Amino acid sequence: MSFGGEAIDQLGPTQDYPAVSMLTGLLANALGWHWNDRDALQRLQDRLIFASACLRPGEKLTDSQNAQLSKSDRAWTTHGIPEGRAGASYAAPHRRRRDYLQDGALLVVLRLEPKDEVPSLDSVETALFNPARPLFIGRKSCLPTAPILKKSIMAESAHTALTLLAPKCTAIWPLGEGPDGDRVSNLTDQRNWRTDLHGGSRIAIEGRLP
Repeated sequence: MSFGGEAIDQLGPTQDYPAVSMLTGLLANALGWHWNDRDALQRLQDRLIFASACLRPGEKLTDSQNAQLSKSDRAWTTHGIPEGRAGASYAAPHRRRRDYLQDGALLVVLRLEPKDEVPSLDSVETALFNPARPLFIGRKSCLPTAPILKKSIMAESAHTALTLLAPKCTAIWPLGEGPDGDRVSNLTDQRNWRTDLHGGSRIAIEGRLP
């Protein structure tokens, strides 16, 4: 898995828990939306309320990637046709590092507020059971080995839902969706889908579930 954190230059770190922008993209992909459905994506992110519990911590794996492409190089895409490059050739190999979490397990509970807007939580549930396109957990190379959605649950808050499903785990939940916890974090995991840039922050609480 890979939960992209704040990236500097060629280094791509991963966070311990999913980002709100990543979950927005995952749900939109399941629904069959396109990346240029910017207003719909922005609204979906604004409505998303979620919390995460760490069932089994993963080990960090750093992938060192090297690529050297020329202007005439072409590659196959998911559309079944080759795609070319419009830019110039690289003068030297392009090197970057990407972090992943291996052999970890996480639980995410989520809801949409307000609940009477489109898409509804029921339509999201249907899409996760039968996604319009293949899903991935963070980066496109991170394919799930089983259906992502496990069950539906009714609870008073995100923290309560986690407690019912994953007791005695470390977890993170939004401010106002549970107790004070052990630590307050200022997360910069939001995306401005209209400008295609990351920006903004939100407050989350980290602690251990009873």
